Amino acid sequence: MLLDVEDLVPGPRYILEISSPGLDRKLTKAPDFERFTGRLARISTLEPVENSTFFEGRLAGYSNGLVKLDVKGRILELPLSGIRKANLVVEW
Repeated sequence: MLLDVEDLVPGPRYILEISSPGLDRKLTKAPDFERFTGRLARISTLEPVENSTFFEGRLAGYSNGLVKLDVKGRILELPLSGIRKANLVVEW
């Protein structure tokens, strides 16, 4: 391995970890919600929105601080600042 040959990492040992966001990528910033428009996502919120804190639907964009989510044909607007966790859902 080039790291071993060139001795680029000082010290006797190192651990090389390689990872990717994976199929169920975390969504954290506004551009994430825009980039993956049309993809299925699971979102949980800090506070209830329309009496629920868990949503699953298709991302429908982002504007003015609101994540748009199509849940069974109905567009919900969830405040980005109120999202606790959001991930893409793997679709086979």
